[in-house]
Parts: sequence; structure tokens; C-alpha cells
Amino acid sequence: MLWINDAIAIADWELSESFIRASGPGGQNVNKVSTAVELRFEAERSPHLPAPVKARLKRLAGRRWTEDGVIVIRSEESRSQAQNRELARERLVELIRLALVAPKKRVPTRPTLGSQRRRLQSKAERSAVKALRGKVDDD
Repeated sequence: MLWINDAIAIADWELSESFIRASGPGGQNVNKVSTAVELRFEAERSPHLPAPVKARLKRLAGRRWTEDGVIVIRSEESRSQAQNRELARERLVELIRLALVAPKKRVPTRPTLGSQRRRLQSKAERSAVKALRGKVDDD
């Protein structure tokens, strides 16, 4: 069980982990030990997440969201498999917590009378400057 907050927990059947060899430096260790973790979360099928949260999660996950509705998170920062596993789980929790926050609805406002007048005044001044750039008569 992976707890997101007090109300939401992800069941173990929704998560699957596979351990693969990490890329990059590490000497002989990197060739022998599968320390990198690939965490897969069945987001689309999850009964614990409401539909609006799933939609926001899909947008936030970006390329990590597969066609099957699975979020794939890779972690290979550490040389320890357990630490990589914990990092991947923390990333997933953080991603879901971000998706839980509903964006504020935008309240459209109208420009104030003063701001409209200032805008028109600056446009008039700019127009006057540009008008003076014309050809000069020989009068």
C-alpha cells in the first residue's frame, strides 16, 4: 500500500516494479547488478483516483504516460536498488499529489477606466512621435 494523503492510497496490484541495469559510471558494479528501477502505475484502471485527477495526471505525466494508461517512472540515480526503488515511489507520490490540486478557475476582469485612458494616452504619444518622422517640407 502506497499512501498519497490521508484519504488516498494506491494498492499493491496497481504498482509493478522491474529492476534493470543502470547506465552510466559505476565500474564493474554497473555490469553485474540490476540497480535501476522501472516503476509502473496502472493509472487509468486505478479505482482510487477520481476522473478529473486522472486527466490532470495524464497531462502532468507527459511522455511517461503510455497508450495503455500506465505511468512509467525510471530511477537510476543511486547505486543501491532499495534507494532507487524509494526514489521512484517518492516521484510517483509527488506526481499524484500535484494532480490532486485542482487549478483555480479564472475570473475574467475588465480593465479599469484609468488603465484604458493611460493606454490610449500612450498610443497617442507614440503616434505623434511616428508622425514627426515623415518627410520634411522645404517651406
